[in-house]
Amino acid sequence: MVKEATATAFVFRADEQGAWRLGLMFHPRFSGWLTPGGHVERDESPAEAVTREIMEELGCQVRLLAGPSVPLPVSYPHHSVPAPWWIVEMRASPDNHTRVPHVHLDHAFVAVHVADVCSPETRVWWVSERELAEAADVPEDVRLAGKGLFADIGALAGSPVRGEGRAGR
Repeated sequence: MVKEATATAFVFRADEQGAWRLGLMFHPRFSGWLTPGGHVERDESPAEAVTREIMEELGCQVRLLAGPSVPLPVSYPHHSVPAPWWIVEMRASPDNHTRVPHVHLDHAFVAVHVADVCSPETRVWWVSERELAEAADVPEDVRLAGKGLFADIGALAGSPVRGEGRAGR
């Protein structure tokens, strides 16, 4: 089975009332709302790929929140890259990269919006925790991970912004 590296991100931003919202983009091929992301190109790390995809699909710059990892030893001679929160394998149907069924080895990141910088290439929806839970056209994997992240994004982002979940109470 062919396996391809992909990278996606759960991107959060505060709205005018100070509540957290999650950025989703409409994917026409799947007729639903997904987190931004795509294939990792040959000259990119997963973190670089997801940052590029967020710019293209949400039109913004972000700060990646470091995923769980063990620190490198002091004086380690190589450069580290931001760690994803999860790496998951998911079945993928034929697409413009691979014309047969294959597997995406997805590096899932968490990020916080820094600034809008361009017009996105897709339709964007900044959803509240409640909207995410109630939307019919959001895949269950996005809903499950998003729900867990909404609960803790305030603490993870190191921000006083209030949320609807545990961290905002």
